[in-house]
Amino acid sequence: MIGTAVCKDVFERIEQLYGEYVGFWADICRIESPTEYKEGVDRVGSYIIEKARQRGWKIEVQPQQVSGDCICITMNPDAEGQPVCFSGHMDTVHPVGSFGDEPVRIEGEKMYGPGVQDCKGGIAASFLAMAAMEDCGVKTRPIKLILQSDEENSSRNSQKTTVQFMCEKAEGCAAFLNCEPYVRGITLGRKGIRKYSFEVTGSACHASACYNGVSAIREAAYKIIELEKLKDKEGLTCNCGIISGGTAENTVPDKCVFTADIRFSNEEEKMKADRLVEEIAAKSFVEGSSCKVMLKSYRCAMEVVERNMELYRKAMKICEETGLPVSEWVISTGGADAADLTEYGIPCLDSVGTEGGGMHQPTEFSYIASLAKSAKRLAAIACCI
Repeated sequence: MIGTAVCKDVFERIEQLYGEYVGFWADICRIESPTEYKEGVDRVGSYIIEKARQRGWKIEVQPQQVSGDCICITMNPDAEGQPVCFSGHMDTVHPVGSFGDEPVRIEGEKMYGPGVQDCKGGIAASFLAMAAMEDCGVKTRPIKLILQSDEENSSRNSQKTTVQFMCEKAEGCAAFLNCEPYVRGITLGRKGIRKYSFEVTGSACHASACYNGVSAIREAAYKIIELEKLKDKEGLTCNCGIISGGTAENTVPDKCVFTADIRFSNEEEKMKADRLVEEIAAKSFVEGSSCKVMLKSYRCAMEVVERNMELYRKAMKICEETGLPVSEWVISTGGADAADLTEYGIPCLDSVGTEGGGMHQPTEFSYIASLAKSAKRLAAIACCI
């Protein structure tokens, strides 16, 4: 721990570097990087690696065949102090071209574009905090920036190996600060996510004799209605977001596939969701139909634990002592990698990135000034925890 005295110098350096890192932020957002587009995700990683090399920081890369490569950048790798980790994900959700020929635009106090809030703003704030700390001679502990590559699909493509890489690189750290967007406060709890694929089978025939067929779409509709009843903000929720089936308007469809995104707060709710899914898959609402269900991806819940609560209390005391805003702690209905790190036993704070709105929408934006605000919070915690 360095202490609060050095924070004044670090904060001043953040302000001096601010304009440069607004450019850094815009640059990585211009590189469109939806999760399934490995080339784009790796281009983001290459850009950041080059900036880290210019500062002489240690670079470790976990190669991936399908996902983008996962990266760990370390400042002060030989320092003896307990490490602090910053983290953000390079992948985004929108297909390439969704934001037009110039994906990033700045209007007044806001920056718009793919990932400006989720989660490239947090990556830019992390790098800015590290650069300022280095320029001010902060050398007593390693500071790591872990760059995740397939967060948006719950690390399905890498079969969770990217998450394992993150856990290994963060092991033994004093704090893991996940730079997901700051929305209502510091996140200490998150729902877990289980995504299922339902494949419904019926019996095809000509629409003129539809009473002789078994419509897979009709059966799927009944199942979706049952699943969509789960709408408990504090408990189980379900969203059936993708459906496909049928071959022609005048043919009774014999196949229909749909997905269900089910979110839960704890292990008990997860088990309840699994039982419900099995029951709905096994039940035939339309006689003669059948169904197979498969778990596509899984993210554990981030339950509120004392280890994270203690870190939160320390972090907010640091913010108060260094003149930064003190934030409430919140529980989010969205998933994030901090859940896996918490389950692994690592002390975590989540949602310490930039502020904005429109996440996962074409109108996604961040308040530009929140870059410095986030960087100062990260730097203060890293210097003083």
